[in-house]
Amino acid sequence: MRILLIEDDSLIGTAIEQALKDTHYSVDWVSDGQSGLLAASTQDYHLILLDLGLPKIDGLKVLKEIRSNRNHIPVIIITARDAVEQRIQGLDAGADDYLIKPFRVAELQARIRAIIRRGQEASSATLTCNDLTLDAAKGVLYQNGDPIALSAREFAMIRLFMSNPDRLLNRNYLEEQLYGWSEEVSSNAVEFIIHALRKKLGKDSISNIRGMGWMISRKQS
Repeated sequence: MRILLIEDDSLIGTAIEQALKDTHYSVDWVSDGQSGLLAASTQDYHLILLDLGLPKIDGLKVLKEIRSNRNHIPVIIITARDAVEQRIQGLDAGADDYLIKPFRVAELQARIRAIIRRGQEASSATLTCNDLTLDAAKGVLYQNGDPIALSAREFAMIRLFMSNPDRLLNRNYLEEQLYGWSEEVSSNAVEFIIHALRKKLGKDSISNIRGMGWMISRKQS
């Protein structure tokens, strides 16, 4: 899961970024409203964490601009602005949640999980392809009904493939979805995860077109 963090306080930003990475989220962190708006409009994210007191462009204006572009990505406001009127203003502008600083990182993570669950319920919490069934709500992959033990990155990758069956996914796309900007990605990181998945699911579970990418193909019944 890829998260955009828009926060100008270096101490808070560092703490949030590290905590989310420790729970296997991919995080891109920018420190002003202009950069945040650019990232939100040019990159694909599952969630935005948005401070309001930002340099260059105020966070509330960033949120309104995101929504005016018909971008429905979930947004959690994280701010010290605690007046009831300010909370109402943020929610009316299109925020999905409003968290007042200071807060415990554990509470932020719980709110992120709640928004993820709502999104899964609104779309589909279960993906099926061939002999694989992925239960996104439980975070479990089944093969022929048996649960398969996966790391967080393995689960994230197989979910990408199962969400895009018969679609070739190239290295750049997979790296963007699995890693944040500040993370160092080794040249064979994608191959390493795919190798681990094939070892657990079977060598033919993920096919490769050399030099182009990888995919899961639906088998004809």
